[in-house]
Amino acid sequence: MNPQVMGKLKKQLEQELQEIEKRLDESERPQATELSNYDNHPADNASDLTDQLTEMAIDEHRGDEAEEIKRALQAMEEGTYGKCAVCGEEIPIDRLEAMPKALTCVEHAEQKADDLRPVEEDVLSANSKSDDFLELEEFGSSDTPQDKSL
Repeated sequence: MNPQVMGKLKKQLEQELQEIEKRLDESERPQATELSNYDNHPADNASDLTDQLTEMAIDEHRGDEAEEIKRALQAMEEGTYGKCAVCGEEIPIDRLEAMPKALTCVEHAEQKADDLRPVEEDVLSANSKSDDFLELEEFGSSDTPQDKSL
């Protein structure tokens, strides 16, 4: 890879990492707006909780992004940057310019995204009346006789 392009990408990654770390440092954990929830409407409590969870999710995403950037910078130091971590083929420069933290080629990046499916999907089936469900239904359900006749 061209040293000028490598330097440009490294500088871009370092700036991005610096911005993310600054945002993480400035980020405050949302505090409850009230000392007592006794007189609060449940919707107000739910709004506070939603705000807290949203901020936590954003911080987690920023942390994950910072880790990806650190891995890309580490690959630059080791001399493996620009080669797919899975197959070893050269990653096209267009991909690296568009996404400097990429460590895999497009084909393997898509494969990685497929691996991120929730583990629950392995257990649950699309058929709502699976064997597991029927077994549980023996212990009772809220269905009325009219529901079962359909």
